[in-house]
Amino acid sequence: MKTISIKSSQTILDLIKKSSPLYIMALPAVALFFCFAYMPLFGLVIAFKRYTFDGGIFGSPWADPWYRNFMILFGNPAAFNAMKNTLLLNALFISVGTVFALVLALSFNEIRSRSYKRLTQSVTFLPFFISTVVVGVLVSGVLSTETGSLNGIIARLGRDRINFYMQPSYWPVIMLVVNIWKGAGYTAIVYLAAISGIDPVYYEAAELDGANRMQQVWYITLPHLRPTVIILTILAVGKIMNADFGLFFNVTRDIPTLYPTVDVIDTYIYRALRKMGDIGMSSAVGFFQSVVSFVLVLATNKLANKIEEGTGLF
Repeated sequence: MKTISIKSSQTILDLIKKSSPLYIMALPAVALFFCFAYMPLFGLVIAFKRYTFDGGIFGSPWADPWYRNFMILFGNPAAFNAMKNTLLLNALFISVGTVFALVLALSFNEIRSRSYKRLTQSVTFLPFFISTVVVGVLVSGVLSTETGSLNGIIARLGRDRINFYMQPSYWPVIMLVVNIWKGAGYTAIVYLAAISGIDPVYYEAAELDGANRMQQVWYITLPHLRPTVIILTILAVGKIMNADFGLFFNVTRDIPTLYPTVDVIDTYIYRALRKMGDIGMSSAVGFFQSVVSFVLVLATNKLANKIEEGTGLF
C-alpha cells in the first residue's frame, strides 16, 4: 500500500512539474476567485445579525429572533413584488432568449459568404460589450416622449405620443427586447461553435437520403445542440434570482412609476441599503437568492439527467 501511495504521489508531482506553466498562469484567476467568491462567505452571518458599523461583522449582536431580517424581507410587499418580477422576467429572458439565439445561430450557419458571415456575427456580437449606461441612453433616445425616435414615428402616423416612462405595462416587453439585443449575439456564437463541431458526414448522408435543409436542421443540428442548450439553461437558471443591476437601473432610470413591473431584487436591495441603511436585511436578501439559485440548479440538473442521461452538469 505504501508503494502504491508513493508512486501515485510521485505521479501527481510529475504532472504538476510538467504542467507548471499552466498552473502558474491559473494562479491569478484562482486568487481572484478565492478573494471574491470564498472569502465573502464569512459575511453571511450578517443575515442573522443586527449589524452595527462599530461592531462589524463578528462584533454586531445577533438578531432576535434569528430570522428577524428575513421577516422584514418577506413582510414587505415591495420586496415580494421585486422577487416576483425577478423570477418572471428572468424566466422570460431564458425562454425567449434561448429560442432567439438558436434561430440566430442557425441563420449564421446557413450564410455561405465568409465575409458577410463575419460581418453579421460582429454586428450581433457588438452589443454584448456596450456599457449598460450607454444602453440606457440609447433606450432613452428611442422612447423619450418629446425627442424619442419611436414617438416621432407614432406622431407622424397621426397618433398621440406615448409616455413610456409612465406606463409600466410596456416595460417587460421593452426589457425583453433590450436583453435579447444585448445578449443574443453572444449566446448565438456559442451555439454556432457547437454547430461547427458537428461531423459533416451526418449532413452528407442526409443529402443522399433526400433530406432538405429544414429536415437536416431538425433531425441533425438541433439534436446535436441539445446538450449545449441544456448546459447553458442550467447556468442561466442558477442566476434566475439575480438580475442585471446595471441594465435594470440604467434602462429604467430607477423611475418609481415603473416599479410594479420591472423592479427586481438587485434594484430593491440597492434602494433599501441607500435609503434605510439596513445591511442585515440586504444580506438576508442575498442569502435567500443564493439558496434559491442553488436549489434550482440541483432541480434543473436532475431534470436534465432524467430526460437524457449525461446531459446535466453533474
